[in-house]
Amino acid sequence: MSGVWVFNNCVYRLESSPKRRLLVHLASGEAVSSYSSLENILRDLGWERYYGGDPDLYQYHKQSSIDLISLPKDFSKFCSVHMYDIVVKNPNVSHVRDM
Repeated sequence: MSGVWVFNNCVYRLESSPKRRLLVHLASGEAVSSYSSLENILRDLGWERYYGGDPDLYQYHKQSSIDLISLPKDFSKFCSVHMYDIVVKNPNVSHVRDM
């Protein structure tokens, strides 16, 4: 249980403080800050855009695998679940760090 206890009107309440996470490309040491930079990394790893799926998602597939990476089109909704999906499907390429 993490967060900050706040006392207000004679009541204690736990307010969670969500940690912001970053996907960091290990080779360059840079945090992924946009889909264009992420797409360049994925393309270098052999991932290609897949256009046959959900129109609300960016999807990438690799011809040598059955894996599919699905990301929300809105980068502000890119969260740790998506980051860990990328890390698991591309070991030793990127890392998720707390900000």
